Amino acid sequence: MRFMRTSSPNQLRGPKDRAPETMKVPKGLQPLIDDGVIDEVIRSLKSGKEATVYVVRSGMHLRCAKVYRDMSQRSFQRRAQYQEGRKVRGSRETRAMNRSTRFGRREQEHEWKNAEVDALYRLMAADVRVPRPFGYFNDVLIMELVRDASGDPAPRLGEVELTPEVAREYHGFLMRQVVRMLSLGLIHGDLSEFNVLLAPEGPVIIDLPQVVNASVNNAAFAMLERDVNNIRATLGRFAPELLQTEFAREMWMLYEQGELHPDSRLTGRVVREELPVDPGSVIQLIEDAREEAIRRRLGREEQVG
Repeated sequence: MRFMRTSSPNQLRGPKDRAPETMKVPKGLQPLIDDGVIDEVIRSLKSGKEATVYVVRSGMHLRCAKVYRDMSQRSFQRRAQYQEGRKVRGSRETRAMNRSTRFGRREQEHEWKNAEVDALYRLMAADVRVPRPFGYFNDVLIMELVRDASGDPAPRLGEVELTPEVAREYHGFLMRQVVRMLSLGLIHGDLSEFNVLLAPEGPVIIDLPQVVNASVNNAAFAMLERDVNNIRATLGRFAPELLQTEFAREMWMLYEQGELHPDSRLTGRVVREELPVDPGSVIQLIEDAREEAIRRRLGREEQVG
């Protein structure tokens, strides 16, 4: 066994053996049923601050439907750091977003939701392991349901116990994925044990609405380092030697020099140099780290419960 689940979701039912009663169709998914994009909502899979993910049936296939929450239900404050430098449709939209007018907030909402869709297609084309997107309809992203060998939704990285060998294998694979992303000028921005799923063929990276433009965002390196170090800390519990690696700095040095390529071979060892730091970015990252710690604690308490 490559890993052992510490929690197990309910068994999914396929089109032929599903229960007689199905859940009430959420408001955001009814237009997709009316238009024939999906045929049935099986159940809720995950609910977060940004969106709710449902298991849906489309023909004979089980897929995920990610329904983004309305902007009135969410705060834009934390997003400003991630959205810095993202391209928008024109100067009018940019001015409106900077002034935070009603039109500007709608444009910001549109840009935020579409960022994940665009990133998924770009990353798929670059052979980064992310869920395959099947389309974006009325603020709903339809994508691959990542499943384990038994057909259940795949566990998250933080929900399994690993051998040192498998932890090292997953770490190497995920570092290569981060390199491929950075070679495209993209940084996940919120990578952790909560948004890496474990399919039979290996890790799959999910949740990308906050994806960062590495070339123009002042906090890009700090976010890359946080992403890489989150994975390092998680897998370092099983293979402690990983805790001594410095892959983020090595990636960033090559990226700044224009020498980072999708298949760059890294060592994880660098001569540590102090990089310029934006104080505002540091404060925001501290707040993000505090939120991450709370999420970790709550996630583990749920598993114990």
